Formats: sequence, structure tokens, C-alpha cells
Amino acid sequence: MTPEYFRWAERLFDLTGAALKPEALAGIRVLDLSVIILGPATADFLGELGAEVIKIEMPGHGDVTRILGDRSFFWKNVGVAFFGMNHSKYHVGLDMHAPAGQEVIRKLTARSDIVVENFKAGTLEEKFGLGYRQLREVNPRLIYVANTGFGQWGPFSRGRASYDGLAQSVSGLTAITGDGEIPTRSGNYIGDWFGACLSALGALAALHWRERTGEGQFVEMAQCEGLVRAMDWTWLYAGLTGRDRPKTGNRDPVFPTSGVFRCADGYVALVAGTDAEFRALCRLLGRPGLTKDRRFSSAAARRAPASAGALDRLIADWCAGKSRAEIERRARAARVAAAPVMTAKDHYESAHFRARRSVWEHEDPVYGPMVEYGPAPKLSATPARIKWAGKPVGFHNEFVLKKVLGLGDDEILDLERAGVIGKWADRLGAKPPDDWPARAFIQ
Repeated sequence: MTPEYFRWAERLFDLTGAALKPEALAGIRVLDLSVIILGPATADFLGELGAEVIKIEMPGHGDVTRILGDRSFFWKNVGVAFFGMNHSKYHVGLDMHAPAGQEVIRKLTARSDIVVENFKAGTLEEKFGLGYRQLREVNPRLIYVANTGFGQWGPFSRGRASYDGLAQSVSGLTAITGDGEIPTRSGNYIGDWFGACLSALGALAALHWRERTGEGQFVEMAQCEGLVRAMDWTWLYAGLTGRDRPKTGNRDPVFPTSGVFRCADGYVALVAGTDAEFRALCRLLGRPGLTKDRRFSSAAARRAPASAGALDRLIADWCAGKSRAEIERRARAARVAAAPVMTAKDHYESAHFRARRSVWEHEDPVYGPMVEYGPAPKLSATPARIKWAGKPVGFHNEFVLKKVLGLGDDEILDLERAGVIGKWADRLGAKPPDDWPARAFIQ
């Protein structure tokens, strides 16, 4: 591409004035009844695109992600895991166990477009009277999104809770990850995040259907099936050939010359996927004659374990002592695909990710300067955005109950006295920072 094209694209997606641009999902209200990651991330993705998201939590302690990890995970009285899937939401502390709390949920549902939950299959219906069949009576246009580990029906679903590690295992992802005898789970909660992405996609499709027909519907997402869908050719390979896909570690099973290599200041990834790229790699290594070596003269030859191992050693020797930046610079000049293995610190300092707002810096009224991972899809006319960070439990009680439901001060006070609604307890995870000046006023 020409420099002019890149300048045009940068201007088109410029986020300098994002707050002044319209939002794709403006006017859509999401009622978030979920906890931990899968459900909250579903609502978060919709919120980044402009939906108004109301998050319901138990008064006092709130969502369990507020306290995940040991004390090293806490910052300004809240576990940092909470922020990643709770941007720009309105936080309401409400006890759904109480009949009066269930009635508030029904009233909010009547004024909402989407409900998101991730309880065990059937729990909201049978325990709280807030399942799809009950809530669609309140709002026939409702889109009800239920996230579970293994689905709303099927032999593996009943009464079974799930965690990301279980979803990875059931999906088959764990079986093909790593390079030793023991299967290895992914280093992050990929089942939650990818499942949430597909769940939000289902909600958007249901919104489009409702625009055409006026009809709401039930959208269900099984965490493990999101990962199954992402297993590319793994199942086909097994089904058609009768052989399981092997674990290959850092070596790509399709592109014969690939890997991760240690260098002076970390690691780099290199891939030479085509014969032309392999010739370029040989020139980069200062070994152009390797292309005539029978071990490396074709892609099939380079896939052989002995040949691949020999190439790995040659590349590793060349990378040793060089910096990531030098390797990347020389590889780009030679037309070899290479990139650093980036750390969180690298992301924080990355001019590329900051320019694209994939690393998003903003000023929050409670927590001050924040740096978070920003929205991934870039929309030129209706850019996704982060408006504020996740807030303490019940932070927006009065705002939501007055604005959305039209309740008066006396009605809100009655709900507080009955224990139906409430704010944060004086405990880590739930409360604001100790130095927040407006704390006493909000309480």
C-alpha cells in the first residue's frame, strides 16, 4: 500500500473526536444480570458499541471478579480483573433473591432490549422466576442472551457449572496445546472472551431480526462450543483421516518453518510460509545455500521433524545476542515475517497500539488516570469507545431507578430499608478508593 492510503485510513478512523460521533447501538438498553467474565464481557462488547448497560450485583460485595486473586491483584481497593469486562456500565446493587428485587428486574426488563445472564441452565427461571419464558411475558420484544459452559440442553448440560479451563478442555483446545506429554491450557481465559464475542454477535443478529419482524428471541451460547467453532480443521482432520491433530508447540503444523526464538531482550516469532519466504530467510541467516540442501529444498522436506529441528537451531543461533528490534528490522528488510513476543509492558509502551487506541487511556472520575485495553473493532462513522471504568457496587442506584423506572426518593428509600437495594460494603473489591473525596456523599 502507498503512504497516501495509510494516511487516509488514519484520518478515517481518527478517534480524537470519538466522543462527538454517534454510537452504533445508541438507544439500545442491556440489562446485565451476569457475573465473572463470560456474561459481563458479552454486555461489555455491546456497551463499547454504544448500548446503555445496567449491571445488577448483590448489594455489599458485588460481582466475584472484584475480589479475584491475592492482594497483588488489587488496585485502589478493587481487583483489577473487574475492570476488563465492566466498562461504561451503570452499576446497581440489587438483591434478586427478594421478591421486591425480582419485581424491579421485571420493570427494568420491560424497558430494556437485551437481557444477558450466565447462570447454570434454568436457574433464573426456576429459582428466581426471571427466565426467558417469564420475562418475554413482560417484554415480547426482549432478546434474552444466556451464556453457559455447555448449553441449555443436552446430556452434558444439566446442573453442571463451568470454568474457562473446563471449556478449553471439553472443546479440545487443551489437547492440542503445548509440546509435552501433558495437555496445556491457554494462558488467558480465551473461552470466556471468545464465547462473549460470539454471544454478542448472536445478540446483534437478534436485534437485526427484531428490526425486520418486531419479534424478540432466546439466544444461547455454550462456552465450550465457541472454542469448538474456533478449532479450524482439527475435527475435520480427525473425522476424515482418523488421526488426531498432534501437539506442535511453537512450530506451526501447516507452515513448515516457524517458531519462537530467544534473543538478547526477550523472544521473537518468525514464520517463512512459502518457498520464496524461505529463500529470503536463508539470505537473512547468511546461508543462501540452504535452499539446495535436500533437507530443506521443499516444504514437505522442511516439515520432517529432523529438518525442522535443524532449522530451529540455525535460526536460534542467528537470533542469539540480537535485540528484538534489530531482528524485526532486518527481517522486514529481507521480507521475512517476524514480530516480537510482546509483554504487557510492551503493550503499554507501544506507539502502534496507542495510536489505534487498542491501549486506551482515559480519565475516570473515581479512579483517575486509567489505561485499559480498548475496543477491537474499528468503525469509521460510529467508533466504539470506553466512557468510564467499572464502578463500586451500587454506584448508580439512584440514577438508574429514577431515570429508567421513574421512582421517587421515598420509594428508593423504602427499597434500601428493606435491603432490596444497597451500595458497597466496607470491604476490598466493593468500595471506592480510600482517598476518593466524594465517597461519603455517595454513600
